[in-house]
Amino acid sequence: MKIRKATLADAKGIARVHVDSWRTTYRNIVPNTYLNQLSCEAREQLWKENLKANNNFVAENDGGEIIGFADGGKERTGKYEKLQGELYSIYMLPEYQGKGIGRSLMKKVVEHLKERGYNSMLVWVLEENPSRGFYEKMGGKKVDRKTLTISGKVLNEIAYGWEDIDLLKN
Repeated sequence: MKIRKATLADAKGIARVHVDSWRTTYRNIVPNTYLNQLSCEAREQLWKENLKANNNFVAENDGGEIIGFADGGKERTGKYEKLQGELYSIYMLPEYQGKGIGRSLMKKVVEHLKERGYNSMLVWVLEENPSRGFYEKMGGKKVDRKTLTISGKVLNEIAYGWEDIDLLKN
């Protein structure tokens, strides 16, 4: 397994992980009408744009296949004075979850944030996400909550924060 900085050529692999992980992680949480319309082709175009920010990392298996990704940067709302950085997304194919790869991806994002002078971070996660405990195990503290609507269904999101990313638990 290898963690590295993502390149534009990784857009297709990232899109596949994004769509596959959404369909498995959020089944019975997010409406099937939304999950079923997700397309790797559309996500690939989205990721071609997102990758221009140069804040993305991928995990590859021994065969060079992308099995996970994460990205992060400046906290997007400016609402959280003590939380300067943000983990925008972190996704892993289901068969690779629970093996420490997500932790390694998160550490890469933390290094990236620290290089940019951010010493704190938050992440938004759906309350019903079965992987939510990952952030708690990493020492994240609940700092806020909000709702969002996907295909007519109102969902709760929780923000986990780390006021000092040097204290992230391993």
